[in-house]
Amino acid sequence: MRTRADIIAMVSSRICHDLVSPLGAIGNGIELLGMSAPSQGPEMQLINESVENANARLRFFRIAFGAASAEQVISRSEIITTLSAASRGGRLAYEWRPFGDLPRRAVRAAFLTVQCLETAMAFGGDITVDLDNGAWTITGESNRMNIDPDLWESLTNLRARVSLSAALVQFALLPDVLDQIGRALTLDFDTGRIVARF
Repeated sequence: MRTRADIIAMVSSRICHDLVSPLGAIGNGIELLGMSAPSQGPEMQLINESVENANARLRFFRIAFGAASAEQVISRSEIITTLSAASRGGRLAYEWRPFGDLPRRAVRAAFLTVQCLETAMAFGGDITVDLDNGAWTITGESNRMNIDPDLWESLTNLRARVSLSAALVQFALLPDVLDQIGRALTLDFDTGRIVARF
């Protein structure tokens, strides 16, 4: 029996899968143009950076929103590559401290949590992911935090009513994903800092 969360994940996986090929083709085309005309102008540089950014976000979304079975794992190198590409040229820096291959569902929960933190850090900052004896800690630090209390309460209080836009879908999905892996979220807020644990 497929749950609502499973169906959403399958739709996300399908979208990401179908976009990988055309984005890859555009990237290859830009590379070929660069070989035939080595002196690239600002227009080509902008196109190249946009394709790289789109690919990075697509890889991030594939992990955060895509389907993940209980037995699937994801390598540390894929995670690091994804986060490095996503932070390139942006205001946020990511530090992934866990080592080794990890269960994809747990990493999915971590990525969704990272996305939740990003919403409070529009002016930039640092996000650190730690794993100690199976316990995840994801910390966001910024000089300027923008925290919507109702939005964050919806992560730990399922009775909380909050209006969500497409940009905030991670807040709707994270509780379901955590429930799938048998985890509960706790949150600590301080000046310039949010710490999420599960």
